[in-house]
Amino acid sequence: MVCLLAVVMLGATPGSRFDKLGHEMMCACGCGQILLECNHVGCPDSDRMIGELRQQISGGGTDAAVLNWFVAKYGPPILAAPIRGGFDNVAWITPMAVFLFAIVGTGFLVVIWKRRTRGAAVTVAGALDAATADAMRERIRRETEY
Repeated sequence: MVCLLAVVMLGATPGSRFDKLGHEMMCACGCGQILLECNHVGCPDSDRMIGELRQQISGGGTDAAVLNWFVAKYGPPILAAPIRGGFDNVAWITPMAVFLFAIVGTGFLVVIWKRRTRGAAVTVAGALDAATADAMRERIRRETEY
């Protein structure tokens, strides 16, 4: 029972919420690093943003409300990954859709090429009479001997 309670309560501390939200945002200084991992010496934005994050969390808003506040202030590029919902679903669906379309398209091309090759082989074999086919086999056998 104690182990179950410990597992359930692992993510319940306010610090974990701060870490979770801080790792879902990018630093606004343009370094391309996660907000809580920005290691610029004298970064002009990370300390201010971390303070704003602490204020928003202490204000009691939900995670989505805090992220939306940062998006409203700094713009959508502040998020490390797009929020699910609305047009942002395109960022999650498009890569998978392109991958599946590529697999289906490749399979379709293989089937078409296989049918085309099989049809060409039947046409060539049907065009030759038995004597010509035997003569061609004999010539191929002679040319491929060592």
